Amino acid sequence: MARTKEFDPDDVLERAMALFWEQGCENTSMADLVEHLGINRASLYATFGSKRDLYFKALARYREANGDMIHSLSQPGPALPAVLAMIDQYTQPCPHGCMIVNTAVELAPRDPEAARVVEASWTYLEAALTSALIRAKAQGELPARKDPATLARLLLVLFQGMRVLSRTPSPETRLQDAAKEAKNLLNN
Repeated sequence: MARTKEFDPDDVLERAMALFWEQGCENTSMADLVEHLGINRASLYATFGSKRDLYFKALARYREANGDMIHSLSQPGPALPAVLAMIDQYTQPCPHGCMIVNTAVELAPRDPEAARVVEASWTYLEAALTSALIRAKAQGELPARKDPATLARLLLVLFQGMRVLSRTPSPETRLQDAAKEAKNLLNN
């Protein structure tokens, strides 16, 4: 008879995600995972595969958990307020940065799978922003001379830079100033 798992795989994945997000993939050893998660190495391998497999499952969980913010851009009604609210969200403290940005810096330059995940995440965000800004322009919320696709790309780059800065001591003034200028650009 097969043994029942003495842990909740979803809970373990959530806690693994938090550890990887804080320390990165390469700085997190299997020993760190065993200690942090409170389950043995054999159970980790049997449930999630290798450390790399677990990392990519945790990264997928991170993307899923952060989908609500992007989903808000496609809600009915005025579109520009949703984009402005997203700018505000990126000014909030995020001491570990963004797990996607962290993956881009740590793994993507030499790991094609990591590069694909990062590119897919950024393409998804850029497309959602472009769509929201097209709606904003059609609804008269965005000046006619503004190009939604170019603005979306600018915001994508700004957001990723904001997440990098959020990992440094005292980024608040820089983040607030960048957000203010981004909002001015969209409103004028």
